Amino acid sequence: MTTETTTPAPAPAFPMEPGESYTIRRKVLRLFGAAFHVFDRQGRLVAYCEQKAFKLKEDIRLYADENGAREWLLIRARRMLDFAATYDVLTPDGAALGSLRRRGLRSTFVRDSWLVFAPDGRELARLEEEGSSLLVLARRHLDFVSLFLPQRFVLRRADGAPIARYRQHFHLLVYRLGIALERPDPVLDERMIIATGCLICAIEGRQAGG
Repeated sequence: MTTETTTPAPAPAFPMEPGESYTIRRKVLRLFGAAFHVFDRQGRLVAYCEQKAFKLKEDIRLYADENGAREWLLIRARRMLDFAATYDVLTPDGAALGSLRRRGLRSTFVRDSWLVFAPDGRELARLEEEGSSLLVLARRHLDFVSLFLPQRFVLRRADGAPIARYRQHFHLLVYRLGIALERPDPVLDERMIIATGCLICAIEGRQAGG
């Protein structure tokens, strides 16, 4: 009888920020597609994603390791080229954890904003970009502003209580997003919080220096 040994993933070559539970890193200098890693507080690899380029319909598959042998989470857009896109978050066996919907007009002209729903369609939380309206507009149109004053988001329950905060860290070669959990939520699965960060990294990161 033989026993399998698993080689632990190497710790990320950057200091984890105090209070952050997860860090997502996306390589910027890639010709096509994107690749990003999700690390936990101890620097262990939680999930890995190779995102293909030129896809009309987003299909983000997260794996438990870089080999891609075992799926960890699936984030799938419902429609192609949807201005106010809705993304379903699924487990590897197809069970729905919930969905996220980008608020199209608001995210384009005011500030990035997402709605988070339970599998039955109930709204559980809202994600909003933080900062003054002037700063948000400057990030969109002036590249140096997004580099030195990167995006921050807060995920709040319907009653306004913060669930998690997302912070982009300045780096020229790597898009890095930290996730700080504010408090446990009895309804919102923690994997949905990570999935929200992955969408910020994969989609919002394209317009914020990615």
